[in-house]
Amino acid sequence: MKTTATASMQLGQALQMTPQLLQSIRLLQLDGLQLELEIRRTLEHNPLLELEAEEVAAPAEAEPARAVVETAAFDELPEPSMWDVPAGGWSEGADDGLQRIAAGESTDPQLRILQRLATSLAADELEIAAFWLEHCDDAGYLTAPLEALTLRACARFDRAAARVEAVRQRLLHGDPAGVAARDLRECLLAQLAALPGRVPGRRLAARILAEALAPLAAHDLAAIAARLGRDEADVREAVRLILSLDPRPGEAGAPETAAAVVPDAVVRRIDGGWQVALNPAAAPRVALHAGYERAVGESGGAAMRELLHEARWFARALSMRYDTLLRTARAIVERQAAFLERGEEAMAPLTLKEIADAIGMHESTVSRITTGKYLQTPRGTIEMKRFFAVRLEGASVSGAAVRAMVRRLIEAEPAQRPLADEAIAALLARQGVRIARRTVAKYREQLGIAPARARGRGGCPPSLLARAG
Repeated sequence: MKTTATASMQLGQALQMTPQLLQSIRLLQLDGLQLELEIRRTLEHNPLLELEAEEVAAPAEAEPARAVVETAAFDELPEPSMWDVPAGGWSEGADDGLQRIAAGESTDPQLRILQRLATSLAADELEIAAFWLEHCDDAGYLTAPLEALTLRACARFDRAAARVEAVRQRLLHGDPAGVAARDLRECLLAQLAALPGRVPGRRLAARILAEALAPLAAHDLAAIAARLGRDEADVREAVRLILSLDPRPGEAGAPETAAAVVPDAVVRRIDGGWQVALNPAAAPRVALHAGYERAVGESGGAAMRELLHEARWFARALSMRYDTLLRTARAIVERQAAFLERGEEAMAPLTLKEIADAIGMHESTVSRITTGKYLQTPRGTIEMKRFFAVRLEGASVSGAAVRAMVRRLIEAEPAQRPLADEAIAALLARQGVRIARRTVAKYREQLGIAPARARGRGGCPPSLLARAG
């Protein structure tokens, strides 16, 4: 144990003394815009570096784009395992919460949630918060039953269930409120509780969510008023308050459209297979200015030699970023080829560890290189982390795939004979996917689809649940 502690201390000291390594790791997690700004800033401060001239490529129709990844001159870079943050941080007491998560801003809403929590949670609690977020879908809802996830978290972190649940409550009632909720009801109740000051209709709105969610979904104000014994005008005000809430808090602050997103890599179907190439527009390369490098080597002073050292490190770190990005993208595409061919229902369960093992790096490296990075595919431009689909408890398919199956079955149901949740579960069982009725109900709510009895009335989809879809 003493030897291990000494080694950890020495590693921490070594990392603390190597700002180039910290810079290399930071380059992994920058998104495209941040990377462009970082390269521009570096070029301004280091005259020994220059942008490599882009080669004139043949038109895309004539020849598919090919990614050329520079792999030479990596001998001075650390081993892949050293690119990962040790469990205790870079050195004893040397990092703060934000550095444990990422430097700078991020387009990923979940990462921003962790960044905010990092200033108030201890390191072990932050890890538990990350666990809960890992098991949330894009809308912010848990992808598996709360009880199962709690048991898994208790085993992984060796913490009592009460402490694990306390961290989930911090997320649920944090900013944005409603994240890590079990269902739509819990999500909206948390948002109601988070509203500041005295809010007219809040108490009645909470009662409606707790006791009258079905008539709320059908937008039946009279039924709600009768069930709760309240005046219909009061009910209307409370419902208006509920409709102002966000049924998809997990996407709060996310980019409104993908139109402005520049993909980091491009996925194309070529001769029956999938080809992955870096997008040259998102992968600018730098090189040492040959004339300056010779001058520094012949008669440069200490300051210029230091600039030369920094320039070499930056160029190599940038190449390492592109190499890691391309290998990660290829590994993801290889495992999610069925999704690219057939759509959401074929989304396979996938974890960071699977990709990390495939490319020979740590999960934290894969997490950094997939956050805020996008793949342009025949199915649209998709953030890489979306390909990591959680396996449905007790099944061999992902929750995302089952959610898509539920949507398909409901969209194909007879107009006058809508499918109840039990019927959907039975149809899925015939396809080899066995899930409980309550799981179908949870996915249906996440999709913004009303219950069968409401769909059978021939009316429009409820306003609130339509927003959730």
